[in-house]
Amino acid sequence: MTAQEKYLYHQIHPAKLATDWGTGFVALYLLWRHELIAALIVMFVPAMVASFLIVRYVSLASYKQSAFGRYVKRYMTRAMEAIRIAGNVSMMIGAWYHLLWLPVAGLLVILFGWFRGLVLPNSV
Repeated sequence: MTAQEKYLYHQIHPAKLATDWGTGFVALYLLWRHELIAALIVMFVPAMVASFLIVRYVSLASYKQSAFGRYVKRYMTRAMEAIRIAGNVSMMIGAWYHLLWLPVAGLLVILFGWFRGLVLPNSV
């Protein structure tokens, strides 16, 4: 498996998803309280460690062969990754400024980044 494939498929590993979602909500809480350094550490350090460990030590071949893996190969483009990041940034800004609608909108943007292929299947 190439490095590019490992990067793609590690995103759907359950440990990576749990790490990103779990630490993301904790980081939003910390941002809400204006604890910037703690929020950035919680947001990025566990995600980087999980990514490193999964890419380095986990066989991702079964994820590549799965239905979710085929979906990600087709629809998870760099543009969709950028959309997911934009959603995350909007959630962070909303938490910092206590604008509850902005994290909700950001979550919807992130979900669109993940599920665009189901919403607009012929858009590739």
